[in-house]
Amino acid sequence: MPTPVEVKTQLNVGTLYGAQVYVTTGQGTAGFDYEMAERFAEHLGLTLNMRPYATIAELYDALQQGEVDLIAAGLSDTQQRRERFRIGPPLYYVNQVLVFKQGERYPADISQLDDNINVIADSSFIETLANLQKLYPELIWNQHNDKDSEELLAMIARDEIRYTIADSTTFEINRRYMPELRAGPVLLEEQAVVWLLPPNNSDRLMSQLLSFWHEQQRLGTLDHLNEKYFAHVKRFDYVDTRAFLRAIDTKLPKYQKQFQQYAGNIDWRKLAATAYQESHWNPNARSPTGVRGLMMLTLPTAKQVGISNRLDPEQSIKGGAKYLNDILERLPESIPENQRMWFALASYNIGYGHVEDARKLAESMGLNPSAWRDVKQVLPLLQKRKYYKQTRYGYARGSEAVHYVDNIRRYYDTLVWIDNQNQQLQDSFEDNLQQTADKTEVETEPETPQSLGAAPAQ
Repeated sequence: MPTPVEVKTQLNVGTLYGAQVYVTTGQGTAGFDYEMAERFAEHLGLTLNMRPYATIAELYDALQQGEVDLIAAGLSDTQQRRERFRIGPPLYYVNQVLVFKQGERYPADISQLDDNINVIADSSFIETLANLQKLYPELIWNQHNDKDSEELLAMIARDEIRYTIADSTTFEINRRYMPELRAGPVLLEEQAVVWLLPPNNSDRLMSQLLSFWHEQQRLGTLDHLNEKYFAHVKRFDYVDTRAFLRAIDTKLPKYQKQFQQYAGNIDWRKLAATAYQESHWNPNARSPTGVRGLMMLTLPTAKQVGISNRLDPEQSIKGGAKYLNDILERLPESIPENQRMWFALASYNIGYGHVEDARKLAESMGLNPSAWRDVKQVLPLLQKRKYYKQTRYGYARGSEAVHYVDNIRRYYDTLVWIDNQNQQLQDSFEDNLQQTADKTEVETEPETPQSLGAAPAQ
């Protein structure tokens, strides 16, 4: 009898942990590569099995041994990788930048470094450095097999190493948590981030991937994911970032329980991030336009949500949360769940009517009125007479609303990152406690008569 053909039911994808690649949090799994892999598996009619590996070398081995069907790990297109694997179409582009710590002398070029560069083993940075070494023979670097980019960036922030290289996206994301990081010269521009496929017997998979890529380009998925993961982190304010990190330690503990209690259907960290953008968590904040309190409510809004004292922190949080939840419920169902909050926040800032004006304007321009990446392009047009005279509600500071939402997204990402760090520390502490308890139990186990040399009971 012929051997039955095994029916493939899942897509096995190798990856690395990273904020923009693959990360698991209390809110679920995220990452550019993860979301694209999830869509690709659905396109193929398979379930996704995402397997994170510790190093790039392990990823390579897994692909060569057939443990995974492809690698989706934020890796760049390099000549050396082209010689070993098949390269998928570009997902997005990055620059390779030299990274050092704030306060260090800015190196005009790679020849001015007074210490070794530290990079990940098997990374695209090795190839870049090898090419640069032809121009600068004195260039020296250290390769780390047991570190990833985020760990090397943290070592820069802790003064443990002087220099590393990072992709521009990784640098931009991580400087929100480590504002001491500073970007030096760009060593390589516009390098495509791609997926890697096996060099042999992958014609069908490559054909399917190309078909999928063209489809996602047409649907705007690549633009959406670029906006989701990278657009809001490009603007950076060193002083504001340091102040926010301090406020998380000194101010947030006073109000965190109220944020959690009144958030409703909103992630409490988004509510807290909104409050920081509004008032920097100052319950007595007020503006010349008459908004007041932690959530900076107008008097009519406070009355609408049943708040009598806008300067009372708990009332302000309760009222702001109710107002945001009300806006979320009013939004058209056509707006995807993962983008509704950005529309709601823009409405919180400049008013629901102005956001609806921007959506209608976007539609008239052939853009998607339910995609935040499109509407955020249109919102600044509400400041120009040529456009706002066509709208129902007229002039609005639309560019301010875009910056407002971007800031809150950055604050939120930072709160999520800190939560994850704290959870890892807690898990590690509990593991150590358990190991200590297990060891103590073994050491203090009572001796039996037999272990004391007594004759066993008959």
